[in-house]
Amino acid sequence: MDKYQETLASSQVIADDAVVAAEVKKIVEKAGQYANSDVYQFLFSSIDLTTLSTTDTQTSVAQFVKRVNDFDNDYPQFKNVAAICVYSNFAEIVRSNLEVSGVDIAVVAGGFPSSQTFTEVKVADVALAVAGGANEVDIVMNLGYYLDNNYAELSDEIIEIKHAIRDAKLKVILETGALKSAEDIKRASILSLYSEADFIKTSTGKIYPGASLEAAWVMCQCIKEYYEKTGRKVGFKAAGGIRTTEEAVQYYAIVKEVLGDEWLNQDLFRIGASSLANSLLSSMLGEEIKYF
Repeated sequence: MDKYQETLASSQVIADDAVVAAEVKKIVEKAGQYANSDVYQFLFSSIDLTTLSTTDTQTSVAQFVKRVNDFDNDYPQFKNVAAICVYSNFAEIVRSNLEVSGVDIAVVAGGFPSSQTFTEVKVADVALAVAGGANEVDIVMNLGYYLDNNYAELSDEIIEIKHAIRDAKLKVILETGALKSAEDIKRASILSLYSEADFIKTSTGKIYPGASLEAAWVMCQCIKEYYEKTGRKVGFKAAGGIRTTEEAVQYYAIVKEVLGDEWLNQDLFRIGASSLANSLLSSMLGEEIKYF
């Protein structure tokens, strides 16, 4: 048994799909207690506001950034989003147009959304994105390596990418909709955690089903166990299909109940979204708002 198998075998995280579903149901049933203005504002300020379209242009991305800039003036009572998330080639456009402080520049890179390209290409992509201004990089875990049980190659690739981006945050996307089972989500989480990920993220929202509360619960349990073993805090990001305030509150409840208040900050909790921003803003103001 190699070190990867040993690490996986030593985990005590529950990976029985029925048990996971029952635990999630318990949390969802009491999630309503967190439906209040303070939580809505926190969730809004935890958003990685995303534009990932084939039709994105330098002009459209610049306009997208301008909307974030304008938000500070139009709604000074609220904290802005956590980050703007774009394709890696637009990092410099965001940097050139971003005028507000406290909003990070995130990119998807490394063969997103399939992760099917050469490691050397991935490394070059992330390095160029960081040189262009990105301080957060979201990559997809190599599911080809995972499914073939090539755990050493999988881990080495993530670590190489992390070293290439230096001080930037690395978010590893598990693509939980492709993994499907709690056991596979658990294994992918653990492998990513021990490969220097700063965050683990549910989904791309592109090909397979997006985030699920069950996947979030398993991932957060893995983060908790990893922290107890190593003392290193790794963040959690939900992404893919989260559109309503109610859905966002449920993910908040999962993180709060499993990981606790220590994880309820921008450094350790994010939601990747586009339409969710308007839903939360509407909840915060008590009327329908279509700002973004």
